[in-house]
Amino acid sequence: MTQISESELILMKIIWKNGGTALFSHIMQELEQEHNEWKNNTVLTLLSRLSAKNYLKTKKIGRRNEYIAVISEQEYHAVQTHQFLDKVYEGNVKNLVATLLRQDILTEQELTEIEAFWKEEKKENYE
Repeated sequence: MTQISESELILMKIIWKNGGTALFSHIMQELEQEHNEWKNNTVLTLLSRLSAKNYLKTKKIGRRNEYIAVISEQEYHAVQTHQFLDKVYEGNVKNLVATLLRQDILTEQELTEIEAFWKEEKKENYE
């Protein structure tokens, strides 16, 4: 999966938030609400790049374009997490968790919640 820029990710988040599809006008409204003052041409360029990277496909509706996410937000998170884990920790999850604990990024309560989530996931997978 090709990397995307921070600006491209902002647009993808808007589209994902809208159920995976959005008209150009909706994207512009969302950007305006977020106090982002990108010009139309900037947004069109970013959307075009996302299409070229196969993150989006475009559907014509009359004279308007509808942008449809090809990859879900969950799929994006999974790929990015794996790439980060491989790049920084050589795929070693234990070292990642150890860093999170040592740096007080992950609290004891969050670790307990993760353990409960993991046990529930295992239970569901074996049923």
